[in-house]
Amino acid sequence: MTAHAELGSTNSHALAAAGEGDPGNLWIVARRQVAGRGRRARAWVSEPGNLYTSLLLIDPGEGERVGQLPLVAALALAEAVDAMTGSYGLARLKWPNDLLVDGAKISGILLEATVLADGRRAVVCGFGLNLAHHPDLPGYAATDLAGLGFSVAPERAFRALAESAAKQLARWSGEPFAGTLADWRRRAVGIGAPIRVRLEDRELTGVFAGLDSEGRLVLDQGEGRHMTVSAGDVFFEPSAISGGAAGSAGQGM
Repeated sequence: MTAHAELGSTNSHALAAAGEGDPGNLWIVARRQVAGRGRRARAWVSEPGNLYTSLLLIDPGEGERVGQLPLVAALALAEAVDAMTGSYGLARLKWPNDLLVDGAKISGILLEATVLADGRRAVVCGFGLNLAHHPDLPGYAATDLAGLGFSVAPERAFRALAESAAKQLARWSGEPFAGTLADWRRRAVGIGAPIRVRLEDRELTGVFAGLDSEGRLVLDQGEGRHMTVSAGDVFFEPSAISGGAAGSAGQGM
């Protein structure tokens, strides 16, 4: 693990380390990011007090299995939140990797991958967890652990995440994915609820029918029509989910 007072982006720093030959399993932690980013290059507020960290993996899995990692990362972070707060099941999961508490987002996860010059595949899992404060973004409900009554220092949060990520990655590498999926589904919000799924070039509507065996979203479009979605921003109506989570578009590090 390398810790920094300030970085542009922990993800960018991890990718640079991969390009310089790092063998992987490297954690990068920053107290503050000045160029944090989310999905589709969205800006991400990264002031001190929260957790900002990225994990570099080299050749973590073959082929399409890498597409399962967003769910693995989300489950690892949710279990870390359990450990650091002592409150089992506090965070619920919105596909593919948002953590919500009472419908408000407490984290961002961004995975980025590249093929290196020597043919190795680098995958970076970036995590941002709202510990002490959260951004105010129009249209997106957000919260932080301090506001929920949990005082957690970034160092403690990192230790909990590093432990849970090691456990979940070892499980993902050595066991069938079905076990991870089952645990993810137990924390899921919105299954059976109407959703909108925003893709790069269009928006889909239907009912969130669940996940397929690879962790892709299954969208029921009525009249027996189903389709799977590998990546997209998911939106729920607040009234559609009782006791939990209206969705907001996914953002990350």
